Amino acid sequence: MTDKKLGIIGGMGPLATKVFYEKIINQTVAHKDQDHIDTIILSHATLPDRTEAILRGEGQSFLNAVRKDIELLGHAGVANIAIPCNTSHYFYDEMQAMTDINIINMIRDTTEYIYHKHGKGSKVGILATNGTISTGIYEFECKRSALEPYHPNEDTQEKIMKIIYDIKADVNYQPASLDGMIHDLITKENCACVILGCTELSSVTLSEESKMHCIDPMEILAENAIRLSGKQSKLTLINEQVFS
Repeated sequence: MTDKKLGIIGGMGPLATKVFYEKIINQTVAHKDQDHIDTIILSHATLPDRTEAILRGEGQSFLNAVRKDIELLGHAGVANIAIPCNTSHYFYDEMQAMTDINIINMIRDTTEYIYHKHGKGSKVGILATNGTISTGIYEFECKRSALEPYHPNEDTQEKIMKIIYDIKADVNYQPASLDGMIHDLITKENCACVILGCTELSSVTLSEESKMHCIDPMEILAENAIRLSGKQSKLTLINEQVFS
């Protein structure tokens, strides 16, 4: 496969974009600068809040804003677009309809990966924003991949939202509390794994035990972006036959 330029629509939030690009760099097999992927990053931090847009029925404001980013990346000649934001994938079909450039579907790729790793009927815990939960995007894709989605109770969901928005606001938070939620989903709810369904959660330093049970969609997105850009990934999470 020839090398292809990658476009990233980021800023949702900026820290998640930083973490994602670091994953791209760290996971690409490269021995010199020229071995890395040519990448255009648009960190559009002022994009409307995805959760609020969905819950208020104001999705068009987000779509109008992101359309310009997609057009800019098109002019820049990218072959694929990665969007390291789970909630924004609620608008995946509308965004893909705006362009002939392939937009990598982080949600679908994640659930297909879980299916091949854990098998049909596996129960999957989902930690995500209220917006992502309310859209049902992970629930839909889990069922599409013959998985059983599980959402935390209301109390746990409030704690997850607090962690996510504390990270966005650069406020101190307790990683141990997230470890505890993951532990309960595995031991009490009998989940086979837990999806870190918000990119802010990818920046949390989890315990080694929690990492064993978590699926990070940003890891899946990074590896797929590397593969589609014509490079080799240091990780082997993805079986290319699954996503061919």
